[in-house]
This record gives sequence, C-alpha cells and structure tokens, in this order.
Amino acid sequence: MKLLENKVAIITGASRGIGEGIALKLAEHGAHIAFTYLSSDEKAMSLKERLQSYGVKAKAYKSNAAIYDYAESTVNDVVKEFGGVDICVNNAGISKDNLLLRMTPEQWDEVITTNLKSVFNMTKQVIRPMMKARKGSIINMSSIVGMRGNAGQSSYAASKAGIIGFTKSIAAELGSRNVRCNAIAPGFVETDMTGYLKDGEGADKYKANIPLGRFGTVEDIANVTLFLASDMSSYVTGQTISVCGGLNM
Repeated sequence: MKLLENKVAIITGASRGIGEGIALKLAEHGAHIAFTYLSSDEKAMSLKERLQSYGVKAKAYKSNAAIYDYAESTVNDVVKEFGGVDICVNNAGISKDNLLLRMTPEQWDEVITTNLKSVFNMTKQVIRPMMKARKGSIINMSSIVGMRGNAGQSSYAASKAGIIGFTKSIAAELGSRNVRCNAIAPGFVETDMTGYLKDGEGADKYKANIPLGRFGTVEDIANVTLFLASDMSSYVTGQTISVCGGLNM
C-alpha cells in the first residue's frame, strides 16, 4: 500500500545521505518530489531519474535554503509546478566542529544559518499553501546532539536545539489549521559524512553506548519520516522523535 499517493513533498539537501534516502522512500510511497541541492549536478540528476522510476514527478532545484529569497522562489515554483505542497522535510545541514576556544564567529554563523535559518526560511514559505489547503506535514531534521549537547559541537548543538524549539512553536501556531510540525533527532547514522565512525576501536566504543548495539541507517530515518509524512501520524504534532537505537533516554 502506498501511503503518500499523489502527495507533493519538498526536501532540502537531498542529493546524498539522509536526504536522498528520504526522497526515495517518499517516492516509493507515491509522493511527487521536489528537492534542493547545492553540490553535485550529476548526483542530483541521478537522483531525479531514480525518483522518476517510481512513476512520480520529480524536479531538482539548485538552491540554498539558507537564503530567504532562494527559499521563497523555490517554494513558489513548486506550488506552481506541482499544484501545491503537502510535505516539507527540512533536512539541509552542515557541521563545522570545533572547541569553543578555537571556533571563529564565521564558523558559528555558517552552521546556524545553514541549519536553523534554512528551517525558518522554508517553513515560512510552505505554511501559506498548507494553511489554505488545511493540511500539511512539516518535518525538521534535528539531532540527539541538540538534546544532549556534545563537546566540540556547540554550534551544531545550538542549531539543532533551536530546531526543536521552533518545531514546538510552529506546531502550536498551526494545529488549528490541521498543519502538523514534528522533528526527528537521529543518533549515529551511517552516511558518507560519518564513515569515520564505522570501523576500529572507536566504532566499538560508540556502539557500546547504544542499547541496540549498532549504528543507524538512512533507511531507519527515512521510515520515521514516512510515518510523520503520512496520515498514520495524523494525531502527532510538536514532537521530537529520537531515532538513535536507545542512545538518548
């Protein structure tokens, strides 16, 4: 059974890793996909073709969600091209890890702008068509680091904690219009960005602290995103779901 038949989803930062996995999962369940990317045109076009293989409409936007005007023009184009927007997954993010003593103002600003301001930019744009339609699901990618903190990641933690507060506030503002807003807080997930975690003694130490005894997969995150995007979660809003194998209890 397809859970998102003919729904329209916007996903930011989807040309690789978790964003790519989410895009494929939602398309598999019948959603038309608009996605943003910044780096590789080749990867974006490859993803577009894979999405279309599910028989859905797909379009790639080389657009930076952290810039307000870009977010505005992207969402306007999606509404015009696809006829509306039902799901927004705010996934774009970076980390510039450093101890606070060594962190530059520029490093701090880049992480906060990319990770947190992008969520404001995109959410502000999608809520108009969602409120008009009196339905919608906004899913923001946070992190267990935003709930627990982590040495050397103060900027990343602050941005991801900010997303959680933002999510609760938007859920409260838009609940009466049947627009839901939730966050996902992944733990250690195997992607090309976290390849260094996979092997050796360091990997064993990380796994020892995870009750389920393994790192997460992109599929694990995509499955929870599918749940929050679909009507299966129609009575869930303002929540942060940790997908971390029990690491964050």
